[in-house]
Amino acid sequence: MSKYLLNKFLFTVDRDPELVERYREDPRATVEVWEAEYANRILSCHLGESSTWLTFDDVEREALATHDYPKLFELGAHPFLTLTLFIAMFERDHEPLGFQLEYASRLAHMSLPYPDIAT
Repeated sequence: MSKYLLNKFLFTVDRDPELVERYREDPRATVEVWEAEYANRILSCHLGESSTWLTFDDVEREALATHDYPKLFELGAHPFLTLTLFIAMFERDHEPLGFQLEYASRLAHMSLPYPDIAT
């Protein structure tokens, strides 16, 4: 498991409007393409340098592919990264603050101490 890679996915997808829409419409394919093309870039903006060792495990891949943000939180993904990305994808489907309230209710079962979000 790599909290770093989960957070890198959430961060990079959230900053690219085309990736946000692709992830909203076809999450499984977006995760597969992102993992193949972006996961191992040393610097997100530099195509010439990459590594080969970063991959999602099956649990992470499934949580991302099904938009399971409570599971991502349990895995240690940073809550601000999950919230901002999922707001970008799903706020339009809810009344004002509706998605934020849904997010909070789906994470209400969590209690302190929260999962470690350190990478």
